Amino acid sequence: MHRVVTRLAQKGLWTPTYPARSARMTLKRLMAALTWVAASVMAANTLAAVDPAIKAYTRTSGVSGNLSSVGSDTLANLMTLWAEAYKKEYPSVNIQIQAAGSSTAPPALTEGTANLGPMSRKMKDGELSAFEQKHGYKPTAIPVAVDALAVFVHKDNPIKGLTLQQVDAIFSATRLCGARADAKTWGDVGVSGNLAGKPIQLFGRNSVSGTYGYFKEEALCKGDFKANVNEQPGSASVVSAISNSLNGIGYSGIGYKTSNVRTVPLAKKEGGEFVEDSEANTLNGSYPLSRFLYVYVNKTPNQPLAPLEAEFIKLVLSRQGQEVVMKDGYIPLPARVVEKTLADLGLQDTSGLAVKK
Repeated sequence: MHRVVTRLAQKGLWTPTYPARSARMTLKRLMAALTWVAASVMAANTLAAVDPAIKAYTRTSGVSGNLSSVGSDTLANLMTLWAEAYKKEYPSVNIQIQAAGSSTAPPALTEGTANLGPMSRKMKDGELSAFEQKHGYKPTAIPVAVDALAVFVHKDNPIKGLTLQQVDAIFSATRLCGARADAKTWGDVGVSGNLAGKPIQLFGRNSVSGTYGYFKEEALCKGDFKANVNEQPGSASVVSAISNSLNGIGYSGIGYKTSNVRTVPLAKKEGGEFVEDSEANTLNGSYPLSRFLYVYVNKTPNQPLAPLEAEFIKLVLSRQGQEVVMKDGYIPLPARVVEKTLADLGLQDTSGLAVKK
């Protein structure tokens, strides 16, 4: 695994730039993510295939230069794998990836220090306004994958499911989703046996993370997190911490699931059906914490993207790019989403997408 990380670094596909984090912690996080990818490849047959209407990427000529990505930790591994595939097609392209969190993407894109801004949430109004004030138009959000934001517990935790109100009672100090009482022990949310009296140990992300922001908005009804949430530097770290804590609970993208944790089925309201975070449930909207993952770009209205960015996006939205999504544990985009996205970007005619007559 050290050789894998070294190879990526040597190829210029990974730049560890987590603020105030040691290089060793960054390496551990990347290694954990890559370890999971190796396991997920073997389990890929449990995931649906990429939509057959999405065809393979076709290499073009004249693509070179420096490509910089700044943003989401959730998308760090995907961006690294896409960059590796892009580098194989265009060896003269130099790619740098920084993955400190979604909140780092908007300023980098606004100031021009990044070509690509991967985010696990939509930009906020203030971030859009700052970009528009500088450039005169809004940045372009490109959906690149579908994710189920999962609530993780230790693999030996017997809990059968949680309502969103219970999730809010566990994580939030304000309980804006309507829970009548705080949930401090596992017995408070219906667990019996030896675990019932154990305090719930909370793990999560920090405020720079788009996953933090999405969970705060959707699961906490925009409320405040409890002060005793153990903030982790990345998604892999959240899952790793839970795997070592029988009474732990946390949230992360489904792509970071390992064999030492399990995901908790969720119900939108009390008395509702607990819904698993399966691909089908995520795509049909029945799973309550589903979301698109995005890459933002600076695209001048009515002007094409520069070839360097355009070809990267076309690769991401190709069969190869969406196979990477699937193998990394996320959900590939439906062809209709790819078709609309490429059309909006003016890339549809050369995308390789099968046109239905």
